This record gives sequence, C-alpha cells and structure tokens, in this order.
Amino acid sequence: MARVLVACERSGIVRRAFADRGHDAWSCDLLSAEDGSNRHIVGDARALLGDGWDLLIVAHPPCTRLCNSGVRWLSGPPPGRTREAMWAELREGAALFSAFWNAPIERICVENPVMHRHAKALIAGYAPPAQSVQPWQFGHGETKRTCLWLRNLQPLQPTRIVDGRAALVHRHTGWGKRGLERAANRSRFFTGIAEAMADQWGELPLAVAA
Repeated sequence: MARVLVACERSGIVRRAFADRGHDAWSCDLLSAEDGSNRHIVGDARALLGDGWDLLIVAHPPCTRLCNSGVRWLSGPPPGRTREAMWAELREGAALFSAFWNAPIERICVENPVMHRHAKALIAGYAPPAQSVQPWQFGHGETKRTCLWLRNLQPLQPTRIVDGRAALVHRHTGWGKRGLERAANRSRFFTGIAEAMADQWGELPLAVAA
C-alpha cells in the first residue's frame, strides 16, 4: 500500500482511483472536495510535501499563465488587467510548479498543458515532459492533449483507444460565470487516465528508508 497525495484536486477522481485499489490516498486543494470526502485536505498542498508520501500526483495545478495558450496575455493583458499583474501570476505559477517538481517525494507526476519559454525559464530544475496523453487513449472519445512531467515513473501505457475524438471541453463559452464553469470542466480529470495511473503506478515497489 502506498501513501499517495493528489494535489490540486477537488473532484476526487484520482484519489478514488488509488483508494479503490487499497492505497492510502488523499487529495488536497484550496477548496473543499466535490464529493465531500473526509480524505480531502483543504489548504496549500505545499505544506504537506514533507509528510512522508510515496507518490505525488499534481492533477491539475493552476496553469493559465504557464501554458502556451495564455502567453499572449503577457504582452497584451486582457481588459482591466496590467502587464505587471500577468507576469506576477506567471512567477507565482512557476513557483508552485517548482515546489511540486522538486518535492522530497520518491515518485512524482505533474500534469500541465504545453508550456511557453518564459514559464520554462522560471521553473527550478525544469525538464521536458516525459510524455503527452490524450483521453481517447484511455476510453474517452475526446481530445485534450495533456503533458505529464514524471520523476521515477514510467510513461503511462494506453488502456483503451476509442473513436469519436471531439474537443468537447475546449469550445469557448464566454467569460464570467460561464467562463468559470468552463475552467472547472477543463480541469476535471478523466477517469480512464486516473485508473491507468492507479493500475500502472500503484503497485510499484516502495522506497526503503535509509
């Protein structure tokens, strides 16, 4: 049984995949768990990184300023925002990614979209992602390319390749409340990928304490 921390997760999808296989799995987010689980910690996951975990999975960290799709805002911010604020948010996002990527945990997976060069330059010990995955490789008829940064983990192997590959969660639905709902849907983890993680990484030998 492994001790698994799933950071930046409200849905509980990854947590439940590991817990269902007998692991001591916990999720953590600044907001409460959508499923009301008592195995969810409300707070900053960085405060938990030294608590003896065997595996850290960062399910969907805030990535707006790190990803390629948002790089345009660094030079031309949206209405009501300043360039300085955009760069401050970029530095904050890079610091969060750095904390997770360099955590004192044997095995680490950090999920994030493709990054732009400014983000890469700000991340401590940056390395290219080990792989990118698509939902349609794991039983979901949808496209959403996701990069996985892996430390001491083998790349995920596809489990069920399906057709019907529509970019369902990427269609723009506006700003305001609808924009927030769209962001929440985009960050929701796919159950097929979560189950593959639990099946393929959950049974790895645990590190022996020195």
